[in-house]
Amino acid sequence: MPRQRQQILDNLDAVYREAYDRAKAAHDERRMADLDAAYQREQLLLEVLLDIRDTLAGSGAPRAPTPPAPPSDPVAALETIRRITRLR
Repeated sequence: MPRQRQQILDNLDAVYREAYDRAKAAHDERRMADLDAAYQREQLLLEVLLDIRDTLAGSGAPRAPTPPAPPSDPVAALETIRRITRLR
């Protein structure tokens, strides 16, 4: 039986929160920004994969909507966009 959507998202959150807290304790601002961007990217990809899984499973039962992601730091978002555009 597949794991519940919220359990998977909670696990993702726990992994990134632990790494983020370590970076914060080390005062590593760059790592914190990288982790924030990676978390948002991974969360989006994971939600898409979970939607595909749910569609293929054809459960037919309506699922509860996923709560929106917490607002992110706009400065970190701008930094992520800058890094992405520099890669092209």
